[in-house]
Amino acid sequence: MPPIELIPDDYFRHFRREDIFPDTSRPLELDVGCGDGTFLIRMAQHSPERDFLGIERLGGRVNKIVRDARKARLNNVRVLCLESAYSLEWLLPAACASRLHLLFPDPWPKKKHAARRFMQPENLEALHRVLVPRGEFLFKTDHADYFAEATANADASPLFRRIEWLDADEFYPITDFEALWLSQGCRINSARWRRE
Repeated sequence: MPPIELIPDDYFRHFRREDIFPDTSRPLELDVGCGDGTFLIRMAQHSPERDFLGIERLGGRVNKIVRDARKARLNNVRVLCLESAYSLEWLLPAACASRLHLLFPDPWPKKKHAARRFMQPENLEALHRVLVPRGEFLFKTDHADYFAEATANADASPLFRRIEWLDADEFYPITDFEALWLSQGCRINSARWRRE
């Protein structure tokens, strides 16, 4: 079984597509800020014909994903322990992913911290860079203010065009955070864009 954790030999060199998975003909999906890997693992189990790369900066979470992927004997999962912005802006190859999932990122709810939110124009450029033409960007949050700001930024960008959310019958598992917020009666907001 190939290694699950993707450890760059040089953090200052762009990855090539084959550095992530050797078969570059298979679609690649990115789970940005993948947390404990609940979504990542379930997607990989459901779609063995696709490859999945999770990006997570916390080592304990990455270790859990590695254990879970090995236990499930998944050959279509890799995880990168690194900051999401750096990975998208620099490390990952351009036009490598057919889909990118940004699910329940830290909303930085205090007004003075709002500039730290991931859905800023410079990060939208990085998302655009790694997606293939007509690739999809899917976003979910329970935080209404963050959702309003994020969708305003993405909708105003010429890099993306908003499209309808997924059909109700399409497989899209909930994350660990989504399960928590749903159990507390929170409303989940979702949006989907296509790369222009």
